[in-house]
Amino acid sequence: MPQVFHIAPGVVRSGLLMIPAALIVLVLGLSGFALFKTLSGARSATFELSADGLRIKGDLYGRFIPLKDLVPSEAKRVTITEGPLRPTMRTAGTALPGYRSGWFRLANGTKGLLYATDPTRIVHVPTTAGYSLLLSVAETDAFVERMHALGGRDSASQVRP
Repeated sequence: MPQVFHIAPGVVRSGLLMIPAALIVLVLGLSGFALFKTLSGARSATFELSADGLRIKGDLYGRFIPLKDLVPSEAKRVTITEGPLRPTMRTAGTALPGYRSGWFRLANGTKGLLYATDPTRIVHVPTTAGYSLLLSVAETDAFVERMHALGGRDSASQVRP
């Protein structure tokens, strides 16, 4: 009759090996989720304007910005390929070909929160919180007009580039 012998217990507890493995799985899972949110945000981000403020929906950098923190009367269409609003360094965000979102340092030394797909069709909205919003909006002129209406500015007197 065979006799069964068991393996000797290891010096390192096997449970301790599970901690790094679980951390690796967690990091990979979170990275995959962040990548998914970023790629979906590049296609489906929205900018909801209301009398309460601006809600940015899309990827990880979405948020609600109250109207009191915006300067809607100074909203304007700009190009960010050159000039003072050109992003020079990403500080916390995504920079993929054809899509930039998150926090960037701008050429004028200030901070900018970008949701940019087309650098030639950007709406610049200054804030009272020390940063600028730079948003690629499909209906650029309509967005600027709505911003001006929220800020009490007569959009008919706006000079367009």
